[in-house]
Amino acid sequence: MSARLIVLDVDSTLITSEVIELIAARAGTQEEVARVTESAMRGEIDFGESLRQRVATLAGVDESVFAEVLAEVRFTPGAEELVSTLQGEGWTAALVSGGFEEIVAPLAARIGISWFRANRLEVADGRLTGRTVGPVIVRAAKAEALREYAAQLGISPADCVAVGDGANDLDMMAAAGLGVAFNAKPVVQAQADVAVNSPSLADVLDVIER
Repeated sequence: MSARLIVLDVDSTLITSEVIELIAARAGTQEEVARVTESAMRGEIDFGESLRQRVATLAGVDESVFAEVLAEVRFTPGAEELVSTLQGEGWTAALVSGGFEEIVAPLAARIGISWFRANRLEVADGRLTGRTVGPVIVRAAKAEALREYAAQLGISPADCVAVGDGANDLDMMAAAGLGVAFNAKPVVQAQADVAVNSPSLADVLDVIER
């Protein structure tokens, strides 16, 4: 078997929570942010616009929030088994997230993944400004990341698996040879190649040709 790649969404896929909501809890805007997140994941509003709206509510939060949130997040049951099993079989695993590099990077290191892409939050004078810096990882950017990683491995996107739960994962899932909806929103379940509704992310192994 030639090289293979699995690309995983992070929030509500690799981990059980939505990081932006955990940060928003410190800003007192959790309910507002959760409403916008839910609407974006259902595909009702553009992800980039939803991200701008949600991040704006985080202005003024101390940057120590990153360490606090990192201590709070938990891998989805079966996440480590999924990644270690596939890596043991020669696969490369990557994370592509509409969340934040400040959290995704340490999570990737913790689970043995070196390829990841995520948004970055702007910090000034030790506090979040309510803005992101650099390219925004929207729906199309997730698909582009998958294609770039496949090219680096010298394989076709058809040899890739993409796993996600929200509408912003749909382009990435469509670009892959196999798009897996994991405990996903109805619009995602309807468009994915296969849906896995399970408490364990390791059950994705059952739908992958290996």
